[in-house]
Parts: sequence; structure tokens; C-alpha cells
Amino acid sequence: MSEIISILVTDDDPDILFATARVLRSAGYTVYEADTGEGCIHMVREKAPDLVLLDVMLPGMDGFAVCRRIKTDPELCSTYVMLISGSKTGSDDQSGGLEIGADGYMTRPIANRELLARVQAMVRIITAERERDQLIEKLQKALAEIKTLSALLPICANCKKIRDDNGYWEQIETYISDHSNTLFSHSICPECMKILYGDLADEIMP
Repeated sequence: MSEIISILVTDDDPDILFATARVLRSAGYTVYEADTGEGCIHMVREKAPDLVLLDVMLPGMDGFAVCRRIKTDPELCSTYVMLISGSKTGSDDQSGGLEIGADGYMTRPIANRELLARVQAMVRIITAERERDQLIEKLQKALAEIKTLSALLPICANCKKIRDDNGYWEQIETYISDHSNTLFSHSICPECMKILYGDLADEIMP
């Protein structure tokens, strides 16, 4: 699972940035790095990471402001953001971060094992939502295919050919095959067998 997840780590402390990135890379994640709020937003636009681990206390634009920018931008708002802080650890701080759109909030110090466990929990959510979106896409595609056959079809009363959108007449099985995933196999019903073969029908039919 981890090999398809990319994480952007943003921290102005070079030691913390290096250590966090190393732990995540060792777990198999693709990791990008930024050391300012502006740099974080730039990397989110350029690399489109699945998850951002965002330090709250950054020079210039702090983590709260960065999170708000990401979550209010229609092109970026699907990015998951986990705020991290060693000083803004109070209940009000964490509540404020979640209220502006953060998907999680971690406080330091945090052991490597707990860091990975929290990231893995977020990855499970990301993966589940991807699978849900893929299922919705498949259902919408299937519904669209069904709708292509739900309209009123002009059909010849004699030969049963279908008139297509361009005004051409074609066999009904050809029309249905072209507008769905249906495949046809041919046989003869009992009534037609009797018309075609008369008394021999009983001997021919299994």
C-alpha cells in the first residue's frame, strides 16, 4: 500500500525534517520535503502528494494559514493534511486546526512507531476513499451504458431491424452490441423449429 502513497513533510527544523523524511522513506513511502509554508504550497501544486505532514510553527506563513490555503483551493482541497506541533499542543490549538480543515493533528514529541502508526491510519482512509471513488466511477459508467438502451428505438415491424441515430437500418443484435457489452449467440426457438422443419423438429431438437 505504502508504495503508491506520497507524503510531503514540511518543517523549518532541518534535523526534524531529515529524521521524519528518513523514517517515512524507510517505511516505503515516496517523500517530498519543504521548509516553509510557501514552499509547502508550491510542492503541493507541483507534486500533488496524498498527505502533507505540516508543522504549525513555520516562518512567515504558519501551518494554520497553509492548511487553510490548501483546503480552500478547489484544486488542492482533496489533499490530506496532518498538522504537527511541539508547542501548539493545547485542546484549543488542536480544535482550531481541525476546524480549518486539517484531517488530523499530532503533538510532539512523538516516537517513530507512533508516527508511522498515525500515518498508516491516515493511509487507510485515503485508500478507502480511492476505492470508493473507483466504485462510483464504475457504477456511473454502467449506468451510462444502461441509459444508452433506455430510449425509444425505431424498429421495423417486418424484419425487426433498428434505425440508428444516423438513419441507417441495422440488425437488432448489431445495434445492441454496438451500444453495450452484450454478446450474442444464435439458436432457434421451438416454435421456429416446427415452422422450418415441420414433423422433423422433434427429431432435431435435443
